[in-house]
Amino acid sequence: MDNPTLLLVHGAWHQQETWRTLVQHLPYDVDVRTVQLPSSGPVPPSELGDLYDDADTVRAAVEAIGRPTVVVAHSYGGAPVSQGLVGADTVRRIVYLAAFQLDVGESMDSVVGERPYFWGADHYDEGWYEMTDPVNIFYPDLEPEAAKAAADALVPHSVASMSQSLTQAAWRTIDSTFILTAKEPGFVYEPLTRRARRVRNIDTGHSPFLSKPGELAGMLMNEIAEAAAGDR
Repeated sequence: MDNPTLLLVHGAWHQQETWRTLVQHLPYDVDVRTVQLPSSGPVPPSELGDLYDDADTVRAAVEAIGRPTVVVAHSYGGAPVSQGLVGADTVRRIVYLAAFQLDVGESMDSVVGERPYFWGADHYDEGWYEMTDPVNIFYPDLEPEAAKAAADALVPHSVASMSQSLTQAAWRTIDSTFILTAKEPGFVYEPLTRRARRVRNIDTGHSPFLSKPGELAGMLMNEIAEAAAGDR
């Protein structure tokens, strides 16, 4: 039985290159794809996309794959994945990796509070957020040099994407797993885990794809195997 394709969806302030280390730890025969969300990027803030642009991008990526797929959404990435994949028949499972598994009517702002301190400096009038303390928020369990390199790769993220609400939620009809990060500082994921069919735990901070890529790769291979076997 062929394994489903694995589609990796990054979170706010990140780009698709953030998955590189994790991909290197996956078996060579796994079909892995990544997607770049238009809400994050090294572009003029006026050109950043919003939640619905992100959702359309994720949906287009799934449709381009055109075969059974397991979608992994990290952090903010959970919002556009939930919004964009309603009715996506090829998606066998959504894995919410320390992600915002939002419901209809919810936004990032409504769940974490508008403009919370841990999003760092906002350039609200210009339409973007700047993460000013990424080492402590995103990479607390990385070695200092690796944490600095990851932080230096971050880019502006759209203000609009954080305030827009979901109009639909794919996890209500698509099987889902929540991977809870045990060393997470200052976030609000635990109540959201009740929405997933199953919850796994990994003893890391917010970014296990960097701090424990081998362990996370093993967990994702288990998700792929279950999805391929029809455990939905």
